[in-house]
Amino acid sequence: MISVAVIGAGYWGPNLIRNFATCPDTKLVAVCDNNPKRLEKVLAPYPSVQGETDLDTLLKRSDIDAVAIATPVRTHAPFALQALEAGKHVLVEKPFAHSVADAERMVALADKQGLTLMVDHTFVYSPAVRKVKELLDKGELGDLCYIDSVRINLGMFQHDVNVVWDLAPHDLSIVDFLLNRLPKSLSAVGASHTKGSIELEDVAHLNLDFGDGLLASFHVNWLSPVKVRHFIVGGFKKSIVYNDLDVSERVRVYDRGITTSEDPEARRGILINYRTGDVWSPHIDQHEPLQTMVKHFAECVRDKKKPLTDGESGLRVVRVLEAAERSIKAQGGRITL
Repeated sequence: MISVAVIGAGYWGPNLIRNFATCPDTKLVAVCDNNPKRLEKVLAPYPSVQGETDLDTLLKRSDIDAVAIATPVRTHAPFALQALEAGKHVLVEKPFAHSVADAERMVALADKQGLTLMVDHTFVYSPAVRKVKELLDKGELGDLCYIDSVRINLGMFQHDVNVVWDLAPHDLSIVDFLLNRLPKSLSAVGASHTKGSIELEDVAHLNLDFGDGLLASFHVNWLSPVKVRHFIVGGFKKSIVYNDLDVSERVRVYDRGITTSEDPEARRGILINYRTGDVWSPHIDQHEPLQTMVKHFAECVRDKKKPLTDGESGLRVVRVLEAAERSIKAQGGRITL
């Protein structure tokens, strides 16, 4: 079993704590947080797990093989670098880091130390997303035309990052998993509708160009009165709609689209026909993505395997996020990656 400590017992920490505590391949030995009352509350169901308020003390412990970091975004890199220096394997909550420079330092240090570095892109471990990847790799969709994603809800507002850094990593990590490459360029626009010492965008639109006619668009929003989680992958042969809120049919495959043929007598020299075929929902396994992710992390540490969501994948997503932020500040100026 891999001995693990979780750093951060706030919003996402309890989810990691629960999954590390129940995973058969891991032993949760400690949780670190600078708030003693929060520690006491979160550890009530786990009497054998020790609470720790000092990170330096935690990282000096020889009975800890790995740490999972679930703290504010700007602390991800400093804490991860400190843990890697201490010889600990590291799992980092999304987004991987708050800058490309920090992400590159993390990847370089993990390679130097020979340690596992992984990012918690939870949706990559979702059975529904795995099914989309399977259908895509089988060629069911044909060449891709577009990807459209909508991830909107009312709140929850962050105090250190804008809506792009908060919500977009989910869908960007899915696209990175499906395509395994960076876009050629992107543009982004966003707006802040709250007043404070720092104005953070709460609504944003991203447009990514992957070349060969493949465009991807993302709408992220903290102000929507309804919660929407729609992800559409459009191909020349078929298309897929992934709706994470539809518990009975999360993935639907549509045999609908167009066919084109050249016709010299047509007004524009091209004839478009509409194809309407079957709609079907493949079987999706039912298991918690976070438990799959935790188990995969333990396997990678134990067997020295390359994680599916390794530091490089985290770095790619951060490159897009940082470029999107620059584009927003340039009022939608296109950034080449």
